[in-house]
Amino acid sequence: MSLIIRWLVGAAAVWVTVELGRALGIGLGWRGFLGALLFVLVLAILNAFIRPIVKLFTLPLNCMTFGLFALVVNAVMFWLAASLTSGIKVPGFWAALFGSVVLSILSGIISGLIAPKSGR
Repeated sequence: MSLIIRWLVGAAAVWVTVELGRALGIGLGWRGFLGALLFVLVLAILNAFIRPIVKLFTLPLNCMTFGLFALVVNAVMFWLAASLTSGIKVPGFWAALFGSVVLSILSGIISGLIAPKSGR
């Protein structure tokens, strides 16, 4: 059950990210909530299987930039997920960077609000 809730929370975070990107003129677009659900599914699969391999190969560069290159890896995963699905429109790298950062922040905040707090 929590997997479905996380999936819906991710889609809601994608919706807010795209709307914020539209309001700021970043150029993000989407094709409805089902497109956002598909995007979140593809992004989760990419983050589970492809991202660890990419992070391993970019480890020296990530160390030299004190971890800032991880933002580029996240943007590439966001852009790749958008290009594999028709649910989200990402016009370029800067839009992907914006989307990945905002989506990470929103997902963290929403998950922190929804997830039960243990140990308190």
